[in-house]
Order: sequence, then structure tokens, then C-alpha cells
Amino acid sequence: MMRDYVIAMLAMPVLLLAWIVVQRIVREYALRHPEFGPPREEGGGCGSSCGCSGKGACKNRGH
Repeated sequence: MMRDYVIAMLAMPVLLLAWIVVQRIVREYALRHPEFGPPREEGGGCGSSCGCSGKGACKNRGH
């Protein structure tokens, strides 16, 4: 029982740190390859340039 608790307490920070590393890799890749445009942040809808809030369909997707 205690072993499961320790595993869970170690797994959560490791997963969060892994996600931070993945985000950093994506941002660095986007900086090296600007032809693909800016990286889309999670919850950002169709990207930061269209002005969407990420809650629904983006009406400015073509811009």
C-alpha cells in the first residue's frame, strides 16, 4: 500500500517535468523552422494570430 503511494508521488512530478521538456523542444524546433509558423499553445484555438479564445470554433481560421 505504501509502495503505491510512493510510486504515485514520484510519477506525477516526473510526468509534469517531462511535459515541460516536450514544450521546450517544440518551441526550440519552431525557432529553428519559422516556415511552419509559431507553435500552437495548448488551449489556444487556431493559433495566437487569429484572436480566438480556444473555447469554440475559430471564425478567423483563414486569416
